[in-house]
Amino acid sequence: SINGIPIVAPFYVYHDDGTQTPNLSPNELSLLADKLTSTPSPLDVLDYVYAILHSPSYRSKYKELLKTDFPRVPAPTQSEFDRLVPLGRQLRELHLMHNITPYNAPLTGEGSGVVEKLSYANGNVYISDSQYFPNIPETAWNFYIGGYQPAQKWLKDRKGRELSYKDVEHYQKIITILVETDRIMKEIG
Repeated sequence: SINGIPIVAPFYVYHDDGTQTPNLSPNELSLLADKLTSTPSPLDVLDYVYAILHSPSYRSKYKELLKTDFPRVPAPTQSEFDRLVPLGRQLRELHLMHNITPYNAPLTGEGSGVVEKLSYANGNVYISDSQYFPNIPETAWNFYIGGYQPAQKWLKDRKGRELSYKDVEHYQKIITILVETDRIMKEIG
């Protein structure tokens, strides 16, 4: 465990003699290394897989299979691996909320900051008749992750509550994550 948090699937297995080995199937790692010029690190493998699972073409091609089975990840060429690992890393860092700059959309208008009723119009996300977050891309407002639309669900979960400064900042970070996720997914292709 790290800081009392149990680790279910660590990147490495640590042995009593102080050595470590990647916590990946040696057979699968060998198959992957045969396709590449060097053996990738477990984190690079994770980032590659993360990029593949966020590929719009992969999701479209395997849409039905992904509903009923575990995803199958294609073995990459070296150039594919080199291109996708940094994109997967960017997505992973975004989704873990590491170093996120809040989206420039301050809560605007007169009011108490209480989430009363939600609507989206002309790029504005309204939390009441008089208060809104301006310039929110429709892509972020309508973006789906699984069966949820995070930009909508997060506010719906706070209906009747006053948004604090930290809440507003967190919502702005959610918007940044959704906008950047959409951009990176398009880059993955």
